[in-house]
Amino acid sequence: MSAFISPLPLRIRAPVTTSARPMRTRTVPFVVARRYPFASASTPAPAPTAPSPAPSPSTSSWVVHKFGGSSLADAECISRVADVIASAPGSYNKRLVVVSAVSGVTDALLAVVSAAVSRDPHAHYAEQLDDIAEKHRRIAEQLLPDDARDAFLATLSANIKDLNDLLRATWIARSVSSRIRDLIVGHGELWSAQLLWALLRSSPVVCSWLDARDVLVARPSETSINRKIVVLEQSKKLLQSWLRSNPAQVVIATGFICQDLEGVPSTLGRNGSDYSASAFANLLSASELNIWTDVDGVYSADPRVVPDAIVIPDMSYKEAAELAYFGAKVLHPDTMAPIIESSIPMRIRNTFNKDFLGTLVRDSDFDSEDFTRDLKYSTRDMAGVKGFTTVQDVSIVNIEGTGMIGVPGIASRAFQALFSQNVSVILIAQASSEFSICIAIPSGQSEVATESIKRAFRPELSDGLISTISSIPDCSILAMVGEQMQQRPGVSSRLFASLTRAGVNIVAMAQGSSEHNISVVVNSESESRALRAAHASFYLSDQTVSLGLIGPGVVGAAFLRQIQSQLKTLEQRFSVDLRVRGIATSRKMAFGEPINLDDDAWKGLLQSDEAVTADLDAFADYIQDTALPHAVICDCTASEEVSAYYEKWLKRGIHIITPNKKANSGPIDYYLAMRAAQRRLNSHFLYEANVGAGLPIISSIRDLMRTGDEFLEIQGIFSGTLSFIFNEFDGSEPFSSVVSKAKASGYTEPDPRDDLSGMDVARKVVIVAREIGINVELGDVPVESLVPAELQGDDVSVDEFMTRLPEFDSELTAMATEAKEAGELLRYVGIVDAKNQKCAVELRRFSESHPFGRLQGSDNIVSLRTMRYDAQPLVVQGPGAGADVTAAGVFGDLLRLTGYLGAPSSEDNGS
Repeated sequence: MSAFISPLPLRIRAPVTTSARPMRTRTVPFVVARRYPFASASTPAPAPTAPSPAPSPSTSSWVVHKFGGSSLADAECISRVADVIASAPGSYNKRLVVVSAVSGVTDALLAVVSAAVSRDPHAHYAEQLDDIAEKHRRIAEQLLPDDARDAFLATLSANIKDLNDLLRATWIARSVSSRIRDLIVGHGELWSAQLLWALLRSSPVVCSWLDARDVLVARPSETSINRKIVVLEQSKKLLQSWLRSNPAQVVIATGFICQDLEGVPSTLGRNGSDYSASAFANLLSASELNIWTDVDGVYSADPRVVPDAIVIPDMSYKEAAELAYFGAKVLHPDTMAPIIESSIPMRIRNTFNKDFLGTLVRDSDFDSEDFTRDLKYSTRDMAGVKGFTTVQDVSIVNIEGTGMIGVPGIASRAFQALFSQNVSVILIAQASSEFSICIAIPSGQSEVATESIKRAFRPELSDGLISTISSIPDCSILAMVGEQMQQRPGVSSRLFASLTRAGVNIVAMAQGSSEHNISVVVNSESESRALRAAHASFYLSDQTVSLGLIGPGVVGAAFLRQIQSQLKTLEQRFSVDLRVRGIATSRKMAFGEPINLDDDAWKGLLQSDEAVTADLDAFADYIQDTALPHAVICDCTASEEVSAYYEKWLKRGIHIITPNKKANSGPIDYYLAMRAAQRRLNSHFLYEANVGAGLPIISSIRDLMRTGDEFLEIQGIFSGTLSFIFNEFDGSEPFSSVVSKAKASGYTEPDPRDDLSGMDVARKVVIVAREIGINVELGDVPVESLVPAELQGDDVSVDEFMTRLPEFDSELTAMATEAKEAGELLRYVGIVDAKNQKCAVELRRFSESHPFGRLQGSDNIVSLRTMRYDAQPLVVQGPGAGADVTAAGVFGDLLRLTGYLGAPSSEDNGS
């Protein structure tokens, strides 16, 4: 291929001038400049088959594309990039393509330089350089036709020889100048650009390649020694001259590299390829800049932490800059400066998904709604919030003291101390009282920062005017970004509420007056949970709940079936994402992400090799996944052993839902300890199904108390079993016969004495009493047992009990007959006398017209007599037993919990 020429002698440029005349060169002994691989700036590319008129950069329509290293990782990737360039849509006909080095090459070249300087015996620079060369040889062999491959390999070999000479000199001197380092490291972009150019030239695309060192002139930044600033005016003149000499439909340009003010090869620093592309877009007055990478665009949060993160369809420069500053890897703050100056829109797109439109970044004065509609994006109301990002490995330095109040220059002295040690400040917060200043810095600089500030304030520390200068390690910053947040009241409160609900403690916070960014500092261990909770609270994703079930028995299995039947509805209408991630029995437990609930598939999982021995501590650890904002354990057992874990789970922020009555009716000290544990992290403990299965008894009691009502008395038939028995028993049939009928119909426990003893009713009475503020113990409740004393005890079997029960029918028959003659019925009730602070469980007589007398079947009924509902008590009645209604009570609590955690109501979704 004629365009490939032999390497030119090494040379160095004269200082850049503003003259349009060609620059002269001079040979300098031993001073290495660079070669012109393939074609030089002064060597035009061969004329295309159908030559176009020389373009006028001021009037031509250009689009700039930039491809990062991940898009150029191997021959297949480079071929894909060529396809993207060749098929790029749009009305424009000119494309300038900026390329980074092949993935990993820049770091590898830096390592080669370091190895030469350090004379590393374990990683010789020559061997490392050979590995880099071999990587490019393999790509060329797989990618290029024969002539182009041979020319490229010849140039590559010549370059490697020159680099070995430079590295040999570096090895001898044990040092390297910044110019030599830049010259060596810049070869990665030269090689990748040449590979892509050679491939495109073998296609119908009219293409030339541009060494950015011919046109981009950069000066050192005045604020950072590691940054270079493109001198736009000088660079534009050079680019215009180059374009007039090299007409082409597509120009392949190197990123990252440039020349300094003296014409010496240099680089723009890390992330310099993006900056190169932005500069070229400015110089060409491009209609658009496309940054091609390996993701679909800018996400609302890191998708590795928040799987439900969405691609942000459009955002302003300010929003992009905030996200970039706080660590959004797809952007870099320096990238946008040249395009912001010219108001050039930028798209972030995915090389591996080229038809997706990605994220558009441009001025904020555009019709976002029209643009979103045109792109057919579907986004939720984000309250002005565009995205969340985090900064890891942060430490907090606190300066506290009364002597700071009203004293000017305190903050200035602190920042000057940090500046003297080259410590970067990420975030600052100061109380309005001026009692304290909080400074967030990179963790690696924590010790030097703290010591430098202590030295700066040594007199104040000695005099006690400043009490402490301390650091808090292991922190992260969560930043919430959105230009429209300032127009939406309550944005901050929603953020803080979401973190509170997720049990995340805020160490510090900062907000600029523009409200484009609200940042909070949290402990590193809470970072993922904080990000997930904050993201979910702004409807960027569903309210995700990590759910664990203990006790998949009759009630537990019904509960899982109810969840499965409603999963899609809950997600579509209420943005609730329930994930059953763990199921445990008394012996085994199994996990999934999430567990498949279809056709009771979880039963097979518990019987498979994936199931492990039950360990409730390990179970809780898994359910409380730090990547998920909310964890809840549903205990569908009647186990006192399981309920003993409640306090521990609540203390760590795990929510609990249960029909298990053991904890709420257990020792009062444990009951109060659970309540204290709830308050510690605002954990939720919901137990509507403790009393009346699915009936709204607990919630009704709470609603009355919250509105200021005062309870006088609560009476109730709390047992479905005893309700059925006494609705059937009126003395005309022996009591033992009715019990046998109830047992045969499945209304009783396997041992009917568990129902007839009245202890289940007593537990419910204790729970209700405690709910209205009576701290009663279970042992303080007098219970009228229906089990004859002679038939109590473990020495009497169930069969013996059922056989001998008729011996004791006479007493109950007499009571029922007497009541019937008086027009009354026997009912087994629990009583809470709020006025006298007493409770009881006993048989009572009620008239047939009383609500308790009209009860049928196995229904429960509770009468709530309060100051407001005195003459006519509030009555709650309905099925109070059965697997489905009890499971529904548990499910109702779960949905109530999601509401507390921030899930919208149906009205919020327009349903």
